[in-house]
Amino acid sequence: MTVSHKGVSYADAGVDIDAGNDLVKRIKPAAKATHRSGVMDELGGFGALFDLKATGYRDPILVSATDGVGTKLRIAIDTNHLHDIGIDLVAMCVNDLICQGAEPLFFLDYYATGKLSVPKATAVIEGIARGCKQAGCALIGGETAEMPGMYAADDFDLAGFALGAMERGAHLPQNVGVGDKLIALRSDGPHATGFSLIRHIVAQEGLSWTDPAPWEASKTLGSALLVPTRLYVHPARQAMAAGGIHALAHITGGGVTENLPRILPKGLGAQIDLGTFKLPPVFRWLMDTGGLSLHEMLKTFNCGIGLIAVVAPQQAETLMEVLREAGEDSWCIGDIIPQEGIDYIGSLD
Repeated sequence: MTVSHKGVSYADAGVDIDAGNDLVKRIKPAAKATHRSGVMDELGGFGALFDLKATGYRDPILVSATDGVGTKLRIAIDTNHLHDIGIDLVAMCVNDLICQGAEPLFFLDYYATGKLSVPKATAVIEGIARGCKQAGCALIGGETAEMPGMYAADDFDLAGFALGAMERGAHLPQNVGVGDKLIALRSDGPHATGFSLIRHIVAQEGLSWTDPAPWEASKTLGSALLVPTRLYVHPARQAMAAGGIHALAHITGGGVTENLPRILPKGLGAQIDLGTFKLPPVFRWLMDTGGLSLHEMLKTFNCGIGLIAVVAPQQAETLMEVLREAGEDSWCIGDIIPQEGIDYIGSLD
């Protein structure tokens, strides 16, 4: 039977199936580079297969996480600086998994756009693959949706989904008690949090993304803000293997003020000495330029702390050394106390 090619096509409606197929071909090498134990197939099927038994877990508990990158994506799109935003997407998911005590196993992405640009989508997804490789998880699938009328032609949105596993009984938090020490791990800037406020301050100052960053003149404002979220999976797992980790908190939306209490048992709180660290230049600029109070800073941004570990006091020095050997700047910022909430003491320089 001969199929007629006359009449309106899907491409006429703004959806290019051939471009989608081309994208899958282009990203297959990047996905293949994330291969790990448990992966059973390549991209392109209706579903992604993963053999949990092949990972070596005896009595596994599965843990899932999903997230996006917020309005940081707006800066990436406006500057066409797309090669790192995928790392943010992975980090926002897998850093949450590690806080539950889980090892990230695999990742799936969702890329929705008004008009598919294969080069742009390839840059983003290759960044996702690099993030997966750094986190030790496999990029095993995803979805690319071309939706004219839903998004402007040059716009796109991202979402990520990660699945991890741990042995039964290895979950975090557990055994958090009064006197436990709080160990901070540094961030690499705002990560993917607070960008609606950042964009508001930038607009208020009349700055463009191509202007020199006020706190780092060797970089443009856009590139300085697009430094990707730090991945904490490997150093955190090394610390967990050393023993003494009672809880981990990923400092994302809500800052230290909102995220640390999420991992504390009822009746317990934390005392944090602000004098143990300095506010990094990007946050100092945001605070001073935006006229933000310290309270607002601590409940909006990570303020230089991307992850907080709650650890047994007798293990604190050993664990900080383990983290330093794993490439992390870490220091003690406080203690667990017998009253709910966070008690900030000292002053933040």
